[in-house]
Amino acid sequence: MKYIIRIFIDSLRMARKDLLDFSRDRMQLVFFLIMPVFMMIMTGFIFPTENSLKNIPLGVANQDTGQVSATVTQVLTDMKTSSGDHIFTIKTCTDANAIKDAIKAQKINGGVYIASDFSQMIQQNQPASVSIIPDQSNPQISQILTQLLQQVIAGTSAGLAQAKVGEIIKLTATVSPQLAQANPSAIIQPIQSTIDSLIPGKPNYFQFVAPGIMAMIVMMSVMTGLAVSVSREREAGTLDGLLIAPVSRLSIILGKAFSQTVRGMIQGMIVLLLAILMFGVHVYGSWLIMIVLLFLGVFAFMGIGILVSAVASAQESAMTIMMTLQFPMMFLSGVFFPIQQMPQVMQYISKIIPLTYEAAALRKVIVLGAGLGSVWIEVLILSIFGVVMLAIAVPTFRRVITK
Repeated sequence: MKYIIRIFIDSLRMARKDLLDFSRDRMQLVFFLIMPVFMMIMTGFIFPTENSLKNIPLGVANQDTGQVSATVTQVLTDMKTSSGDHIFTIKTCTDANAIKDAIKAQKINGGVYIASDFSQMIQQNQPASVSIIPDQSNPQISQILTQLLQQVIAGTSAGLAQAKVGEIIKLTATVSPQLAQANPSAIIQPIQSTIDSLIPGKPNYFQFVAPGIMAMIVMMSVMTGLAVSVSREREAGTLDGLLIAPVSRLSIILGKAFSQTVRGMIQGMIVLLLAILMFGVHVYGSWLIMIVLLFLGVFAFMGIGILVSAVASAQESAMTIMMTLQFPMMFLSGVFFPIQQMPQVMQYISKIIPLTYEAAALRKVIVLGAGLGSVWIEVLILSIFGVVMLAIAVPTFRRVITK
């Protein structure tokens, strides 16, 4: 018992020593605080959404002189975001070719072409079409613009259909009194869907990505911090002093792990705070479960950091190994993109990455308000992964540093 207490006390002293060294390095401290801020701002503003798009140049070539086509143009002109900014800046074009030329010259981000027989086709009860010409050089903006334009056209089409059905109902009222009581919209769309969300509000991309960034920041902090800390002390020669000190090798490992845990948790909380204050992210689940999951993520990634610190003899090699490991983790773990959208082979690879389960568990708790019963599989996998990696890393570290 006394041996365990001594190891614990020595580990805390080692962690305190590492944290003091870290706090005295002002440049490292500044980048420690700037890195999560930079990550949040970058991911929060570079991905376009319907609300983030405003004053988008849109070419409109309306060769029709009817009221309906004028209504479509006016609706596009008047569309606004929730903050009151106009979504589109309308650029008048002569025809479809003029729109395509403007897109090629990057003067507009898309266009709408209405043919000269548009109103005539409607009056003759024939299908009338509106051509949407997207800018395929920017798939993300193109997809959002196409969806918005399709909504406008569908809404206009539904309004026309209801008016025509209403006229038909009036004409046939004497023949069928039951039809006279019918609702035109119910005839056009007899089945309607409703959304019964688990949480209030409209989902957005940042609500999806924020938990993943928290998990990724913790991973990078723990893995990189451990490996660089040991390799730096090895290069400076201070590791030899620690090895001859009256402390066990296990205390050295645990002390450095404790210090990196503190740093990882601080950065994770900075990310969460920025997500709440800057991007309106809400934590719908338990804060206690969320913090436990962050600690569990630290535990899972700790073994990898210790193992790399054992095999890397210099800071440069430690950073190279870490980048090699972290790069596929960031993009294959579902942090930025849903795993379901990846090729099948990549989905299989994602299942062996611990960051996948850490991000998924945090997302369930933060976004969906899930309890411990909904994340027990992720907790079990992270625990097993952490135990296995530590069982491999700790003996390897103790054996290597005593050579």
